[in-house]
Amino acid sequence: MGSGYLVGYSGFGVQYESLWGMGIGLLIGSLVILLDLFFKKATVRNVLSVFLGVVLGLILNKLFIDVISLSNLEDAVISKLNFISALVFSYLGAVLILRGQDEFQLMIPFVRLDTKTSGNEIILLDTSVIIDGRIADMCETDFIGGQIVIPGFVLKELQAIADSSDGLKRNRGRRGLDVLNKIKKSAHVNVKVHDLDFPEIHAVDAKLVKMAQEINARIFTNDFNLNKVAELQGIKVLNINALANALKPVVMPGELMSVKILKEGKEENQGVAYLDDGTMIVVDSGRKLIGHTVNVSITSVLQTQAGRMIFAKAVDEEVR
Repeated sequence: MGSGYLVGYSGFGVQYESLWGMGIGLLIGSLVILLDLFFKKATVRNVLSVFLGVVLGLILNKLFIDVISLSNLEDAVISKLNFISALVFSYLGAVLILRGQDEFQLMIPFVRLDTKTSGNEIILLDTSVIIDGRIADMCETDFIGGQIVIPGFVLKELQAIADSSDGLKRNRGRRGLDVLNKIKKSAHVNVKVHDLDFPEIHAVDAKLVKMAQEINARIFTNDFNLNKVAELQGIKVLNINALANALKPVVMPGELMSVKILKEGKEENQGVAYLDDGTMIVVDSGRKLIGHTVNVSITSVLQTQAGRMIFAKAVDEEVR
């Protein structure tokens, strides 16, 4: 009776060990396949993040096993626990670092997980450029590279504007939130909301400048004053208005074009027309031609901080 029981127990042990070995083999094979698929698409930054996460996980596993070793468990059990916990802690460490690369950089500033290539630059969006809305169209064109970060305090400011009792402010805030949703759904950019805050600083612009200094980021804005303050602090600024001005078509004095005069100008007998990009054209003696399309000749071009102004005169009395 006792002998048969021992034989049965021995057979069960052999079967258990066989299943254990098959499970380990299946796990290792799956891990190899997943790693191969990951490294084919991963960037250097992601590979370094995974490596650092695995190292962190193994350190935590060593501490865990040292604590378990103080118990009365058998060495064979501890050995199996060591193997399983090493896999679990390595996976958790890799996922933790991979998903929180920017936050990890903030906690340990001397560890740079991002490379120096422009594709991995961090771009902070301010409230004005979000409400402006053109940033969403730029994201759709795949023109902007790098990590787009929306600070939590900027999101709070947008929500406060959207909840304002003033109808105009409320519409601007809601427009900004709609633009953010459009950006986050874009397949061309990677967008994150960052909760880093500076309670001792009250002004949102000042917080934005401080955050850009902390994480070595650029600021995307169309706010002239923020642009100047950031540049004084040595922060790189992407100004959407400056980009729009740089992309406007070049017109030269003497060039002819056809425009529709929409309203009267500030000076006597002046009319005002606009190009498709919003550039204002002041037409001399154009007040009487309001509502008509006329041929004009460019007389001069004035570049200001707010943009360009084009001055012209009608070349004939023919209207359309």
